[in-house]
Amino acid sequence: MLLRVRVTLPDRPGTLGQVARTMGVSGADIVQVVVLERLGGRAVDDFTVVWPGAARVERLLAGLAAIPGVRVDGVWRAIGAPTASGQDAELLAQVAANPTDGVATLVDALPGLLAADWAVAAVVPLDWASRSGSAGEAAVGHASWRAPVPPRLPEVTPLRARAITVPGDAHFAVAPFGRAGLVLVLARECAGSPAAAAFHRTEVDRLAQLVRAGAVILGDRLDVVKAPPVAANP
Repeated sequence: MLLRVRVTLPDRPGTLGQVARTMGVSGADIVQVVVLERLGGRAVDDFTVVWPGAARVERLLAGLAAIPGVRVDGVWRAIGAPTASGQDAELLAQVAANPTDGVATLVDALPGLLAADWAVAAVVPLDWASRSGSAGEAAVGHASWRAPVPPRLPEVTPLRARAITVPGDAHFAVAPFGRAGLVLVLARECAGSPAAAAFHRTEVDRLAQLVRAGAVILGDRLDVVKAPPVAANP
């Protein structure tokens, strides 16, 4: 299976090599490394690895913890194989080629691009600011195939892109379309041990850029995305 392993490590020569060797000795085959951050002598890297299903992840965690200055921030299952650069442009090209299904295309594709479990396009009422408990008012316009029914949404407001963590439940990244009260919500389940890492700010920025570009492409087509109707009480 594919795993995503997020590691914070000293940004100095040799440390990355130690991490890579430890992963190899533990049985992990590294297929992709993404540098999320380099700041103040520290780096945050995401490793995508092929992991033997029968092996215990604790062996990998113990090996990485033994390297001075290294911290494992999260381990979670990845969806789909890593792709070459240009996947964001390819996704936007698909949206432009079939704008009628543009929002659904974004919702279905983004979990794979950003190592999330599921995604939804949430519809927030236009008068959300005047309501108390506005999170409970958000409804689902589109959902990816792995989304729970009903999805457990955080407090969704159409203001700005940000990361949200609901302790013991899930990590979320949310980004507004800037129109029609639509907000794209990505989720990583964080229950269990080891657990997924929270969304890094570079991932939130990437999500926001894709959503903004999608909004430009789709324009007034976003206005027709609505929550499914609720059946009236008999």
